[in-house]
Amino acid sequence: MMKKYTMVLASRNKGKLRELQALLTECLGDVIELRSLDEVGIFGEIEENGATFAENALIKARAAAASGYIGLADDSGLAVSALDGAPGVYSARFAGEHGNDAANNALLLEKLVGVEDRSAAFVCAFACVFPDEREPIVAEGRVEGVILEAPRGEGGFGYDPLFYYPAFEKTFAELSADEKNKISHRGEAVERFAQLFARQTGLENDR
Repeated sequence: MMKKYTMVLASRNKGKLRELQALLTECLGDVIELRSLDEVGIFGEIEENGATFAENALIKARAAAASGYIGLADDSGLAVSALDGAPGVYSARFAGEHGNDAANNALLLEKLVGVEDRSAAFVCAFACVFPDEREPIVAEGRVEGVILEAPRGEGGFGYDPLFYYPAFEKTFAELSADEKNKISHRGEAVERFAQLFARQTGLENDR
């Protein structure tokens, strides 16, 4: 009989929990049951003060693993070449207020006025911390694109209307959910994590 794993995602977002549960089931089969921070009695904010996406993901995953279950977390954002990787870990609060997409996009456009190199990447780090002292797993996903001079598309969130994906000739805000999931940085990071987790736990031998 295949072993099952209960894991705690360092999030209170039910939509994110569902999306990740579906991705993990697709990659590993029905062996992982995800719970939220609230479900295991972890309340309050987790301070994300890492300098990289991987550091922040590990901070959140360690906080989740304090529940006694395996802790999972991701951290993601936009890295713009001409801005030396900014906004990076400050992507959600680039303009000051956390989650103000319009202000963040406006500031990004302002900083790129007259800049020729508009290459950028969405990056996601996905971390898994075990409650025992085992080595954590960190996997990264990345998708390359270009920052447009004006937003396009009504879907998505964050910097999606400005992030143009040349292979599909669309911005992320113009992609369908299926199109985006196929090429997204989060999907790639989760897939890589699943491969590493299966190898480390011996799951790959059970399938």
